[in-house]
This record gives sequence, structure tokens and C-alpha cells, in this order.
Amino acid sequence: MTDYTAVAGAVSDTSGLRHLGNPFAEQRALASGSALAPLGDRRVLTVSGEDRLSWLDSLSSQALTHLPPATPTELLILDPQGRVEHAAAVLDDGATTWLLVDAPDAEPLLAWLQRMRFRLRVVVADRSDLAVVGGTAAALERVSAVAETGVPVIWRDPWPQVAPGGHAYAQPLEHPGADRDWAEAVVEQAELERLIQSSAPGALAGLDAVEALRIAAWRPRIAADADERVLPHELDWLRTAVHLSKGCYRGQETVAKVHNLGHPPRRVVALQLDGSDSILPERGDAVRAGDTVIGAITSAAWHYEEGPIALALVKRTAPVDADLVVDTAQGPVSAAQQVVVPADAGATASVPRLPRLGRRTSAG
Repeated sequence: MTDYTAVAGAVSDTSGLRHLGNPFAEQRALASGSALAPLGDRRVLTVSGEDRLSWLDSLSSQALTHLPPATPTELLILDPQGRVEHAAAVLDDGATTWLLVDAPDAEPLLAWLQRMRFRLRVVVADRSDLAVVGGTAAALERVSAVAETGVPVIWRDPWPQVAPGGHAYAQPLEHPGADRDWAEAVVEQAELERLIQSSAPGALAGLDAVEALRIAAWRPRIAADADERVLPHELDWLRTAVHLSKGCYRGQETVAKVHNLGHPPRRVVALQLDGSDSILPERGDAVRAGDTVIGAITSAAWHYEEGPIALALVKRTAPVDADLVVDTAQGPVSAAQQVVVPADAGATASVPRLPRLGRRTSAG
């Protein structure tokens, strides 16, 4: 675990550096490109071997067989019912496919990939000897990223652009993540220590700041926003992580049925919270419309411009214009919802209307 005791004002936990005393200033610095964030809550896995891309393609929701080097994307591993089990950011350097993974998901994903190798020419490895640093693409130019083949392992987040084969459910006039500039670099531990020790005041930011910017951009994350039954449709994750016209993979049938013929049973909403009592909900806190519980908080944060904000998964049929209340341990908090995934998401297939059997047309 990285030691932050020498950094003035640093507050850390088992996941890494939380903040340095002023999360709002850290958010501004991250967004402007003047700060970097050590991402202690991210892990690195690698897949090497001749069959690596076609193998990952066959297992995941993403089309990867012909992925060009240095092209960032992401994948989901689904269960047979189409529910999200694992997620990873993906970058290939021409010889190795790098997977950047939320720390709680790293060991389960590694174990699952190891079981799925069979006789293919692939080698899966845990690269916990490496670290991950986040910031704007320009800010990461100051970082010496791992580059084993000459291609720096810097993954630039494609969110919220719609990737080839993807589909967007959220249709606001201006998506709050439209100007999002976020990238993650894989570095040696020695490089991480150098960045920490040599950074001027204000040049580092913590995970609290990273999360606030993510939530404001409606960007889903498996460690925060997914439960054991979440479908990618419910989080608008078809945008960047699902290729709807690629070949067969586990869970594809459900993905196609929900998208083409049905509706996701839940939908993610963004919440603007009443900050008058300085109460921030926790993950799992119930969301109500009147006296009816319609869902639960998945992520919440204090944002430097918007104040307290959150993401929540609610029932598809929950009213889109209702005033909501979040039940927290400190008491109820009023919330205004902004629709991310609309209630009518899905059912995109055009089903032709057939004439009634036996109907006759007049010949005049």
C-alpha cells in the first residue's frame, strides 16, 4: 500500500488517497488538468498471447478481435441472463491487452479469466506490481507510463461518446459528460512514488474528487453503481461497453431482447440533493416517491459546482416528474431527479404491423 503520510493534509484508507483537505479545490484542479490522482482503487490485469483479442471478444460484450493498438475501449462480462458480472477498461499495445479494473473486481475477474483459457494461446496475469494514475489526457503527459512495446499504456475514457456498435439511451440536449476529459495511466510503483514526492501543493487530488467528477458525468462504475442483477441497459452502458451487432457471447440474447423488444426493468437517474442540512446519502439508501420506495442510491458526492449529487437505480415505472426523498441515517433528504435512462428505453426493433387474417380489400 502506498504511504501518503509525508503528504501534507493527506487522508487515506485501504482504497488509497481520499483527499488532501480540500476536495472541492481538488476537483477543480483535476478538471483543469493541473492535478493528478493516484488511483489506489484500480488494479491492472494483462492478457498476452496470439489469441488474446479474439478470446476476449468471444467472452465479452465488446468487439475486440480487430482492436487497433492504443485504441481505448471497455468491456463487460455478463452472466447468461445478461447481468453485469465484471467490467474493465481496455487498451492493447500490439502485444498485450491491458485491463484496468476496479480493485474489488480484480481478483474475481482474474480467476474467471484463468478458468476460461482452455487450450487457447493466452496468458492472463495479475500486475499488482503496477499502479494507476488518473487525470486529463494533457496532465498525464507529465507521467512516465508503462510502454513495453513503445505504446504508452494510457487509457482515455470514451464516455459518453457512443462507440461503434453502441447505443445511447440518455438524450439530454447537452450530456453532462460531453466535456469530460479523463484518462488513466499505468505506471511503475517507483513512478507513482516520484509523482507523490515531487508534486507541488495542489498538484495531487484524492479519490473523493475523482468520484464527484464521475458522478456528475453520469459515468457508471461497477464497484459503485452495479448490484448482482444490474443490466447494462439500466446504466446507459450500451454507449461504450456493448457492441450490439458483434458475434455470440454469454448474455447476448438477453441484451438483444431487452434492447430490441423489451424495456430494462430499472433505470438510472441523476439526483440533485437538498444540501441545506449537509447530509450526503450512502450507497443503498432508499429512494422514495411519496410513501413508495422506488429504488436506491448507488453513488453520492459533494460536487464543487453542483453541491450534493447522486446516482440512483429506480423502477422503470417510477414517475419521471415526481419529487423524490432519500432516506438516510441522518434523516430524509429531498431530491430532484434528472432522467438518464428514459422509461421507454429499449423496444427499438421495428415490428411491422400485419393485416388481420381474412381481411379483404374492395375491388371497387
